[in-house]
Amino acid sequence: MLYSLMRKRKTRDPCQICFMHMERCICAFIPKLQLKTRLCLVIHHRELKRTTNTGRLAIHALANSQMIIRGQDRTRLNLTSILSPEYETYVLQPSEAALDIEDLKPTKPVQLIVSDGNWRQASKLHGRHPEIAHLPRVRISQKNLSMHHLRKEHFGEGFSTLEAIAITMGFLEGESVKESLLRLYQAKLHATVLGRGMAERHNEMCGTNA
Repeated sequence: MLYSLMRKRKTRDPCQICFMHMERCICAFIPKLQLKTRLCLVIHHRELKRTTNTGRLAIHALANSQMIIRGQDRTRLNLTSILSPEYETYVLQPSEAALDIEDLKPTKPVQLIVSDGNWRQASKLHGRHPEIAHLPRVRISQKNLSMHHLRKEHFGEGFSTLEAIAITMGFLEGESVKESLLRLYQAKLHATVLGRGMAERHNEMCGTNA
């Protein structure tokens, strides 16, 4: 694993879409997908500032999506407004009580609520919002076999938000959708590796430590 990828750095003058340095902008890799499945991404406002965040890329790629920001003030976020009889709504959550996504057999279009954050934060979404406590949960049961990650994964089933969305959409919308979103993730990973490598070389030349 490339632990250097996990160091927190601020990108100067980033692209306002992909938040990569303009020289490594990956916006050309963002697909424009019109899907029946609706994505609702619940994200903490601090997560938006992290250069390793991938959830907002999914929002740009999926036309039928919505991002809800929490934690900006002391008012408790209520998710009741996103519930609609037009959709079967599920919460993507790493839980033993959740249904494996490959076993899901929806009878209507699916709305997928995803917490954008680490494993611990995602596991708390269902309990943090009583208005969605009745909703069924789904999980990804496959292992993450990748050698490199944007952030350190503490569990074998741990994926970045974009990877998790890609895998889930693959089961709901088809393999081509999954591959399109994973190509975007790989572009993000490659650009981040490149940027971190350039920063480390700069530090070595200047005789400083990151």
